Amino acid sequence: MVDTKTPGDKTLSVPTKTLTLKPRVETGTVRQSFSHGRTKQVVVEKRGKRRVGGDAPAPETHAPEPVVAKPAAPVAKPQVTTRPAPPPAPPRNNSGVVLRTLTEDERSARASALADAKVRDVEERRLAEEEAKRRNSKEGIEQAEREAAEARRKAEEERHRLDEEAKRKAELEAKKRFGEAEAKAAAAAAPAAAARPAVPVARAPGIAADATDEDEGPRQIRRGPGGAARPATPPKTTAKPAPAKQRGRLTLVTALNADDVRERSIASFRRRTQRLKGHASNEPKEKLIREVIIPEAINIQELANRMSERAVDVIRLLMKQGAMHKITDVIDADTAQLIAEELGHTVKRVAASDVEEGLFDVVDDSTDTEPRSPVVTVMGHVDHGKTSLLDALRHANVVSGEAGGITQHIGAYQVTSPESGKKITFIDTPGHAAFTAMRARGAKVTDIVILVVAADDGVMPQTIEAINHAKAAKVPMIIAINKIDKPDAKPERVRTELLQYEVQVESLGGDVVDVEVSAKNKTNLDKLLEMIALQAELLDLKTNASRPAEGTVIEAKLDRGRGPVATVLVQRGTLRVGDIIVAGAEMGRVRALINDQGETIEEAGPSVPVEVLGFNGPPEAGDRLAVVENEARARQVTSYRAHQKRENAAASISGMRGSLEQMMSQLKTSGRKDFPLIIKADVQGSLEAILGSLDKLGTDEVAARILHAGVGGISESDVTLAEGFNAAIIGFNVRAHKEAAAAAKRNGIEIRYYNIIYDLVDDVKKAMSGLLAPTLRETMLGNALILEVFNISKVGKVAGCRVTDGSVERGANVRLIRDNVVVHEGKLSTLKRFKDEVKEVQSGQECGMAFENYGDMRAGDIIECYRVETIQRSL
Repeated sequence: MVDTKTPGDKTLSVPTKTLTLKPRVETGTVRQSFSHGRTKQVVVEKRGKRRVGGDAPAPETHAPEPVVAKPAAPVAKPQVTTRPAPPPAPPRNNSGVVLRTLTEDERSARASALADAKVRDVEERRLAEEEAKRRNSKEGIEQAEREAAEARRKAEEERHRLDEEAKRKAELEAKKRFGEAEAKAAAAAAPAAAARPAVPVARAPGIAADATDEDEGPRQIRRGPGGAARPATPPKTTAKPAPAKQRGRLTLVTALNADDVRERSIASFRRRTQRLKGHASNEPKEKLIREVIIPEAINIQELANRMSERAVDVIRLLMKQGAMHKITDVIDADTAQLIAEELGHTVKRVAASDVEEGLFDVVDDSTDTEPRSPVVTVMGHVDHGKTSLLDALRHANVVSGEAGGITQHIGAYQVTSPESGKKITFIDTPGHAAFTAMRARGAKVTDIVILVVAADDGVMPQTIEAINHAKAAKVPMIIAINKIDKPDAKPERVRTELLQYEVQVESLGGDVVDVEVSAKNKTNLDKLLEMIALQAELLDLKTNASRPAEGTVIEAKLDRGRGPVATVLVQRGTLRVGDIIVAGAEMGRVRALINDQGETIEEAGPSVPVEVLGFNGPPEAGDRLAVVENEARARQVTSYRAHQKRENAAASISGMRGSLEQMMSQLKTSGRKDFPLIIKADVQGSLEAILGSLDKLGTDEVAARILHAGVGGISESDVTLAEGFNAAIIGFNVRAHKEAAAAAKRNGIEIRYYNIIYDLVDDVKKAMSGLLAPTLRETMLGNALILEVFNISKVGKVAGCRVTDGSVERGANVRLIRDNVVVHEGKLSTLKRFKDEVKEVQSGQECGMAFENYGDMRAGDIIECYRVETIQRSL
């Protein structure tokens, strides 16, 4: 304050600073988004206007207008002769404006305005905090949206109802005044806007509704601390402005889309979703409990995806267990199960082999079964007449087409019994020792085994093996004593020899059926068929023919014209053309079915042998065949089996291999030599027999190394492989392609063809024998006693000897023995009789002998003469 004195001695208090109210400014920040992911944060200020209702004067929010202070009227004083002092200058502000003194009313009004402003600020802050709390809650937001939507819906319905009433009233009035024709026009021209109800607005506490004006709608009145009502700022309207006028060129697209309402953009919807998520981010998320399928091995990323968890959380748990892993590392099933259970999920363990579940041996609950034909396997020693017996039963002549007069393939045939008319399936197995695996396969798929024994030969090694196969398969046997037409046939000797192997026939008080037959004269063949039918009736063979087929691959080959061909014995169900089949690591769709007579059929029932065309590759002999529902399942099964096959092959190779040092040390210690071979055969069974026979030929010094073995003709790739390893190519009942034969001739690769397994094994045996180191054997010739040693110039020392026993030959190997100790081994360089060189000196004669590069000979020494012979070894 500044004190100024007037001529009347009155003091005026003038403020030195203008009094103002604090402006209502709200400051905040807004992040603007632009294209290409650019953003910018700007500061926004919101200034609100203050309105004061009633007749009270509004408080000034700016500095008062400067008013020049007028001096008061001077008080009359007596006249004096002295001149009065000039009045002091009135107070001014920095701008030179004269200030005036505020009255009491002005001061009280300003103080009350400041108090009201403070109370209003406190109330506004409280209301703003409550509003923020209400908006921050998800329930409040949803409730507000629902209330607003309900209010808009009710207002719209009320507005529509009033419009309809106004339209009806206008039509009635028009009918009364102008008639029916002009009623519609008048109704259309009637004002659509009618008295509309006020839309209720959600209000914060402390706000009441005021009287409604015609233009402004309801006003809101705020209640002060004392309860006094004072008008407040009306809420902002949510109504959207009218659509802007169409601008730009008029095109066909704009004309057609003129009435379309612009919908909400995807970006706007995403921003709203992000805002809602931001409001609800403080709430805990609901834990999702999943059933996690865990295979035998799984990587961390895949495990996290299956659990709907973050991979970093999985890695964190692994680190707590002391294991450091990356997101791409593979962990075992036990660790994955531990992690999943730690996170609260349930676990279902699966294995890669689960793809084969339900493929075979499915329990058939159907009662719709029917009898099936028995499967009979004919087994026995080589050249005992198995194939001849089958030819006699089938009225065929298979023997004439077999190379060497022996069976080298497994065959399946069907025979119709002349008495009962029922069919019997026969499987013919080779009798050679190399075909053990074929005989084992035949015993596994059979119902009855017929053991053929020649009456003139008796029980042989392969007969014993067949008995063991039948016992292992637990199938009944029927002994067929063949060749009883020969003069030296002795059936009783066969029965007696079978007793040594626990096979007791019925004639000797046992339970094994025996039949004396002659395939050449067709003797007792009907009796043999009758015994087979009786045995099958005892077994009560039944199956369900309407189910999907299952079977066993008896033989497989690669035909150049037809592709992979598999001989399959159907065991359960019915195999039809078009079925999707799986056998081992191969799959396919049945393109054709061919029976044992060479006829094409559409389906094959139980116990029917057929050739199946349509495989992607030749399956292994002995693989089980099954029909699957679709190709996806077939691919799963075959991929798993192929993977297992590769792993087994890699494990066997890794076991054979080692480091270079280990291989060199093994080579030094063992000195084993390899005989590289490439073998191609016509069918899988023959190839299996050849590989087994060659494997048995190996010894510690030499062995056959099979570079490649397969089914089918010899191709150019086989020749290229043989050239790289300097190997021989063997073809069993196959031939080389034209291009492969030309390449082999050009590169000097030897290709040998065989059709009898005896010859193949013998030739390989001879070739492997050539790799064996020869054996050295000493042959003693004679002894000589040194009588005197002569020193001859230009020759050296010559020993005068007498041959005591045997003979001495020039060039033979000699040993010098002194006091029963060998002091030198070498060769005899000179042998003289008197002055002549001789080739041999007999016992009792004297001669002169000289050694090569050795002269320390003494009288009384003994010379031992011998010859070294080289003997070639064989396997």
